[in-house]
Amino acid sequence: MTNVLQELQWRGLLHQTTADEALPNYLAGGVRTCYCGFDPTATSLTIGNLVPMMLLAHWQRAGHRPIVLMGGGTGLIGDPSGKDAERALNTKEVVEANIAAQRKIFGSVLDMESDAPTAATIVNNADWLCELAYIDILRDVGKHFSVNAMIQKDSVRERLHNREQGISYTEFSYMILQAYDFLHLRQTQECTVQLAGSDQFGNIVSGIDLIRRAMQGEPEDVPRGYGITAPLVTKADGTKFGKTESGVVWLTAPHTSPWAFYQFWLNASDDDAGKYLRFFTFLSREEIEDLERRHSEAPHEREAQRVLARQVTEMMHGVDEVERVEAAASALFGGDIRELDEAMLEAVFSDVASSNHPLAMLDGEGAPLTELLAKTGLAASKREARQFLGSGSISINGQKVPPEVGAERMLESADLLHGRTILLRRGKKAWHCTRWQ
Repeated sequence: MTNVLQELQWRGLLHQTTADEALPNYLAGGVRTCYCGFDPTATSLTIGNLVPMMLLAHWQRAGHRPIVLMGGGTGLIGDPSGKDAERALNTKEVVEANIAAQRKIFGSVLDMESDAPTAATIVNNADWLCELAYIDILRDVGKHFSVNAMIQKDSVRERLHNREQGISYTEFSYMILQAYDFLHLRQTQECTVQLAGSDQFGNIVSGIDLIRRAMQGEPEDVPRGYGITAPLVTKADGTKFGKTESGVVWLTAPHTSPWAFYQFWLNASDDDAGKYLRFFTFLSREEIEDLERRHSEAPHEREAQRVLARQVTEMMHGVDEVERVEAAASALFGGDIRELDEAMLEAVFSDVASSNHPLAMLDGEGAPLTELLAKTGLAASKREARQFLGSGSISINGQKVPPEVGAERMLESADLLHGRTILLRRGKKAWHCTRWQ
C-alpha cells in the first residue's frame, strides 16, 4: 500500500482533512473504504468532475476501496452549494436517465471489473433516501442538526442574505440528506472516508457529526468518519476552468468531441500545464518534473501540453481516438483534410466561421470562387479575391489553388467533402466552412 495522502499532497490535490493527526495512521492500517458523490444533472460529467474521479483513482491505486455514489435521491433536490438561485427540479425519469448515461464514464478511470477487494462499486442513494419516511427523518436525523449551525453554511447564508433569491426548505434540507448518505454507507459498507471538493467540506463535517451521534455508545477505537477535500481548480489567468468559448467541456462525446477535448488540454497555458499534469494524469513525479524541465528549455514546442492532451484524451476516449485526433491535426496543418471522416471533419471545423449555400449553385459550370471569397469575408471584394488567388494564397479543402488558374477557378460538386462541405482557406489560418444543401 502507498501513502495516498502523500500522493495527493505532491500533486496539489490535497486541500484539507478532518483529522490531520489520526488519518495517516488509520489509512496505513489496512484497506479502507471511501466514497465520493456525483450529481446527475446531465447525461455526462464535466472535466470539473474529473478532479474527484482522480481522487477516487489515487485512493484505489494506494490499495483502498472506492465507492461512486450517484445522487439519484439528492439529485431530485439539488445541492445549493455554489448556486445563487433555486435549481429547477428534474423528474425521476430524467435523473434515472442521467445516472444510466454517467455510469459508463467511471470505468475510464477506476478498476470496476476485478474481484480485488479494492474494486470500485457504484451505488445510488435513491435506493435508501427514497425509502425513508418523513417522520423518521425528522426524529432520527433532523434532531441532530442545529438550525443555527445550518444557516451559517456558506451555501445557505449567501442565499438568505439575498432577499430576491432566498432558499427553499427543499434545498435547505440538502445537507441533511448528504449527511445521511455518509451515515448509511458507514453502517452498510464500512465506509469511513468521504472525498470531495473543498466546497463540500461543511457537508462532510455534518456527515461525520451525524455518524458520531448515531454511534454513541460504540467503543472509542471504532472509527467514525473522516473527510478529505481537493482544491477547486483555477486557471492561472483567472478565468473559469472547464469552459471555452464553445461552452462547458464534457468528458464524453457527443457532448464534447474527442477533437475538442484534446484541443482544450493542448491549449493549456504554460503556467497551467504542470498543474494539470499533476491533477489529471497518472504520470509519476519524476516524469512530470522531467517534462517541465524540457518544456522550460523549449516552450515553443509545447511538449508538456501535448503529453497532457494525449494522456487525458486517451484515458477518457481511448488510444484509437487519440490517434484519430492527432492524424486530423496533422492533416489540418499540412496533410490532406480530404482524408478525414465526416464526424472528425465536423468536429475539427465546428468553431470555424461558416455559411450555407444552395447546392444547385455547383451545377453546370459551378460557382465562381472569387464571388464565394467575397461573400464569406475571406476577401473584402472580388478584386481582392483575384489578388489572393493570383498570389497562391487560397486553398480549397487544404489544397492550394494554382496561381495560373486563379480567378478562373469554379467550385464544383467534385469539391464537396462527404457530399455537403467545401473548406476555403486564406493563408495558413483563415478558414471558412461552406455547407451546401
